[in-house]
Amino acid sequence: MRRTERLFALAELLRARRTGVTADELADRFEVSVRTIYRDLDSLRAAALPVVGERGRGGGLVLDSSYTLPPVNFTAREAAILVTAGRWLERARLMPFVDTLRAAVDKVQAALPAARQREVARLERTLAYVGVPVRSPAPAVRAAIERAWLEQAPIRIVYDGARGRTERTVRIEQVIMERTTTLLNCHDLDKDAPRQFQLHRIARAEVIETPPGPGR
Repeated sequence: MRRTERLFALAELLRARRTGVTADELADRFEVSVRTIYRDLDSLRAAALPVVGERGRGGGLVLDSSYTLPPVNFTAREAAILVTAGRWLERARLMPFVDTLRAAVDKVQAALPAARQREVARLERTLAYVGVPVRSPAPAVRAAIERAWLEQAPIRIVYDGARGRTERTVRIEQVIMERTTTLLNCHDLDKDAPRQFQLHRIARAEVIETPPGPGR
Protein backbone atom coordinates (compact mmCIF):
# COMPACT_ATOMS: atom_id res chain seq x y z
CA MET A 1 0.00 0.00 0.00
CA ARG A 2 1.39 3.39 -0.99
CA ARG A 3 1.75 6.01 1.74
CA THR A 4 -1.00 8.25 0.35
CA GLU A 5 -3.43 5.33 0.29
CA ARG A 6 -2.39 4.36 3.83
CA LEU A 7 -2.99 7.90 5.11
CA PHE A 8 -6.52 7.92 3.66
CA ALA A 9 -7.20 4.47 5.08
CA LEU A 10 -5.81 5.48 8.49
CA ALA A 11 -7.98 8.60 8.57
CA GLU A 12 -11.10 6.60 7.67
CA LEU A 13 -10.32 3.96 10.29
CA LEU A 14 -10.02 6.61 13.00
CA ARG A 15 -13.26 8.30 11.88
CA ALA A 16 -15.13 4.99 12.03
CA ARG A 17 -13.97 3.89 15.49
CA ARG A 18 -15.92 4.61 18.65
CA THR A 19 -13.03 3.58 20.93
CA GLY A 20 -9.31 4.21 20.86
CA VAL A 21 -6.67 2.14 19.12
CA THR A 22 -2.99 1.77 19.99
CA ALA A 23 -0.09 2.56 17.68
CA ASP A 24 0.92 -1.12 17.88
CA GLU A 25 -2.53 -2.19 16.65
CA LEU A 26 -2.35 0.29 13.77
CA ALA A 27 1.13 -0.92 12.86
CA ASP A 28 -0.15 -4.50 12.70
CA ARG A 29 -3.20 -3.47 10.72
CA PHE A 30 -1.19 -1.64 8.04
CA GLU A 31 1.87 -3.88 8.21
CA VAL A 32 4.33 -1.07 8.98
CA SER A 33 6.48 -0.12 11.97
CA VAL A 34 5.16 1.81 14.97
CA ARG A 35 7.56 4.61 14.05
CA THR A 36 5.95 4.82 10.59
CA ILE A 37 2.51 5.04 12.22
CA TYR A 38 3.66 7.96 14.37
CA ARG A 39 4.97 9.72 11.26
CA ASP A 40 1.64 9.11 9.52
CA LEU A 41 -0.24 10.50 12.51
CA ASP A 42 1.94 13.62 12.44
CA SER A 43 1.04 14.04 8.75
CA LEU A 44 -2.68 13.73 9.54
CA ARG A 45 -2.35 16.30 12.33
CA ALA A 46 -0.55 18.64 9.93
CA ALA A 47 -3.58 18.29 7.64
CA ALA A 48 -5.82 19.44 10.55
CA LEU A 49 -7.08 15.98 11.55
CA PRO A 50 -7.11 16.18 15.38
CA VAL A 51 -5.72 12.80 16.47
CA VAL A 52 -5.34 12.71 20.26
CA GLY A 53 -4.48 10.12 22.89
CA GLU A 54 -7.07 9.17 25.52
CA ARG A 55 -6.26 7.34 28.74
CA GLY A 56 -8.17 4.60 30.48
CA ARG A 57 -10.41 1.77 29.37
CA GLY A 58 -11.30 2.04 25.73
CA GLY A 59 -8.64 4.71 25.32
CA GLY A 60 -5.84 4.98 22.80
CA LEU A 61 -5.55 7.04 19.64
CA VAL A 62 -8.84 8.66 18.65
CA LEU A 63 -10.20 11.64 16.76
CA ASP A 64 -11.00 14.57 19.00
CA SER A 65 -14.77 14.62 19.59
CA SER A 66 -14.80 18.32 18.64
CA TYR A 67 -13.48 17.55 15.13
CA THR A 68 -16.86 18.39 13.65
CA LEU A 69 -19.54 20.63 15.08
CA PRO A 70 -23.30 20.68 14.56
CA PRO A 71 -24.62 23.43 12.24
CA VAL A 72 -24.47 26.91 13.77
CA ASN A 73 -26.85 29.55 12.46
CA PHE A 74 -25.16 32.96 12.27
CA THR A 75 -26.83 35.98 10.82
CA ALA A 76 -24.90 37.34 7.85
CA ARG A 77 -23.81 40.36 9.88
CA GLU A 78 -22.64 38.19 12.80
CA ALA A 79 -20.56 36.14 10.39
CA ALA A 80 -19.12 39.29 8.79
CA ILE A 81 -18.01 40.61 12.18
CA LEU A 82 -16.47 37.25 13.11
CA VAL A 83 -14.53 37.17 9.85
CA THR A 84 -13.30 40.74 10.25
CA ALA A 85 -12.19 40.18 13.84
CA GLY A 86 -10.60 36.87 12.89
CA ARG A 87 -8.59 38.53 10.11
CA TRP A 88 -7.27 41.08 12.61
CA LEU A 89 -6.12 38.33 14.99
CA GLU A 90 -4.55 36.49 12.06
CA ARG A 91 -2.54 39.57 11.06
CA ALA A 92 -1.52 40.26 14.65
CA ARG A 93 0.44 36.98 14.62
CA LEU A 94 0.35 36.88 18.40
CA MET A 95 -1.21 33.44 18.57
CA PRO A 96 0.62 30.20 17.94
CA PHE A 97 -2.55 28.81 16.33
CA VAL A 98 -2.80 31.40 13.54
CA ASP A 99 -2.99 28.76 10.76
CA THR A 100 -5.98 27.06 12.39
CA LEU A 101 -7.65 30.45 12.81
CA ARG A 102 -7.05 31.27 9.15
CA ALA A 103 -8.64 27.99 8.05
CA ALA A 104 -11.69 28.60 10.26
CA VAL A 105 -12.14 32.18 9.06
CA ASP A 106 -11.82 31.08 5.42
CA LYS A 107 -14.67 28.59 5.94
CA VAL A 108 -16.95 31.21 7.51
CA GLN A 109 -16.15 33.76 4.81
CA ALA A 110 -16.79 31.24 2.03
CA ALA A 111 -20.28 30.63 3.43
CA LEU A 112 -21.22 34.33 3.27
CA PRO A 113 -23.41 35.62 0.46
CA ALA A 114 -21.68 37.92 -2.03
CA ALA A 115 -23.15 41.08 -0.47
CA ARG A 116 -21.78 40.20 2.97
CA GLN A 117 -18.41 39.28 1.51
CA ARG A 118 -18.26 42.79 0.07
CA GLU A 119 -19.19 44.14 3.50
CA VAL A 120 -16.30 42.19 5.06
CA ALA A 121 -13.91 43.73 2.51
CA ARG A 122 -15.24 47.20 3.33
CA LEU A 123 -14.90 46.65 7.08
CA GLU A 124 -11.33 45.40 6.66
CA ARG A 125 -10.40 48.56 4.73
CA THR A 126 -11.53 50.67 7.68
CA LEU A 127 -9.38 48.79 10.24
CA ALA A 128 -5.80 49.78 11.02
CA TYR A 129 -3.34 47.32 12.52
CA VAL A 130 -1.14 49.27 14.94
CA GLY A 131 1.64 47.71 16.97
CA VAL A 132 1.56 44.42 15.08
CA PRO A 133 4.62 42.46 16.19
CA VAL A 134 7.19 41.58 13.55
CA ARG A 135 8.69 38.79 15.66
CA SER A 136 7.07 35.48 14.87
CA PRO A 137 8.20 31.86 15.29
CA ALA A 138 8.68 29.47 12.40
CA PRO A 139 5.49 27.73 11.15
CA ALA A 140 6.74 24.35 12.42
CA VAL A 141 7.21 25.83 15.91
CA ARG A 142 3.72 27.34 15.86
CA ALA A 143 2.21 24.02 14.82
CA ALA A 144 4.00 22.12 17.59
CA ILE A 145 3.07 24.70 20.24
CA GLU A 146 -0.58 24.63 19.15
CA ARG A 147 -0.74 20.86 19.31
CA ALA A 148 0.97 20.70 22.72
CA TRP A 149 -1.39 23.35 24.10
CA LEU A 150 -4.55 21.73 22.74
CA GLU A 151 -3.60 18.20 23.80
CA GLN A 152 -1.84 19.21 27.04
CA ALA A 153 1.10 17.14 25.81
CA PRO A 154 4.71 17.61 26.93
CA ILE A 155 6.91 19.39 24.41
CA ARG A 156 10.66 19.68 23.99
CA ILE A 157 11.80 23.16 22.99
CA VAL A 158 15.10 24.71 21.98
CA TYR A 159 15.07 28.21 23.45
CA ASP A 160 17.27 31.22 22.70
CA GLY A 161 17.37 32.87 26.12
CA ALA A 162 19.44 35.65 27.63
CA ARG A 163 22.15 33.15 28.62
CA GLY A 164 22.29 31.33 25.32
CA ARG A 165 20.51 28.41 23.71
CA THR A 166 19.07 25.72 25.98
CA GLU A 167 16.85 22.68 25.54
CA ARG A 168 13.92 22.08 27.89
CA THR A 169 10.98 19.74 28.28
CA VAL A 170 7.86 21.58 29.39
CA ARG A 171 4.08 21.45 29.57
CA ILE A 172 2.21 24.59 28.50
CA GLU A 173 -0.16 25.85 31.19
CA GLN A 174 -1.16 29.25 29.84
CA VAL A 175 -0.77 31.37 26.69
CA ILE A 176 -0.55 35.12 27.33
CA MET A 177 -0.86 37.50 24.38
CA GLU A 178 0.63 40.91 25.04
CA ARG A 179 0.57 43.77 22.56
CA THR A 180 3.93 42.96 20.97
CA THR A 181 4.75 39.42 22.04
CA THR A 182 3.28 36.12 23.18
CA LEU A 183 4.31 34.51 26.46
CA LEU A 184 4.00 30.85 27.38
CA ASN A 185 3.62 30.03 31.06
CA CYS A 186 4.94 26.48 31.38
CA HIS A 187 5.86 23.84 33.91
CA ASP A 188 9.48 22.82 33.41
CA LEU A 189 9.35 19.03 33.61
CA ASP A 190 13.14 18.74 33.92
CA LYS A 191 13.35 20.96 37.00
CA ASP A 192 9.76 20.64 38.31
CA ALA A 193 9.39 24.41 38.36
CA PRO A 194 7.32 27.12 36.66
CA ARG A 195 8.96 28.88 33.71
CA GLN A 196 7.93 31.57 31.25
CA PHE A 197 9.09 31.66 27.63
CA GLN A 198 8.68 34.17 24.79
CA LEU A 199 7.16 32.44 21.80
CA HIS A 200 9.37 34.13 19.20
CA ARG A 201 12.54 32.95 21.01
CA ILE A 202 11.68 29.26 20.51
CA ALA A 203 13.97 28.02 17.74
CA ARG A 204 12.64 24.45 17.56
CA ALA A 205 9.80 22.53 19.17
CA GLU A 206 8.78 18.88 19.14
CA VAL A 207 5.76 17.34 20.83
CA ILE A 208 6.70 14.29 22.88
CA GLU A 209 4.66 11.26 21.93
CA THR A 210 3.21 9.67 25.04
CA PRO A 211 3.28 5.88 24.76
CA PRO A 212 -0.06 4.15 25.46
CA GLY A 213 -0.48 3.25 29.11
CA PRO A 214 -2.34 0.31 30.72
CA GLY A 215 -5.71 -0.37 29.14
CA ARG A 216 -4.86 1.55 25.98
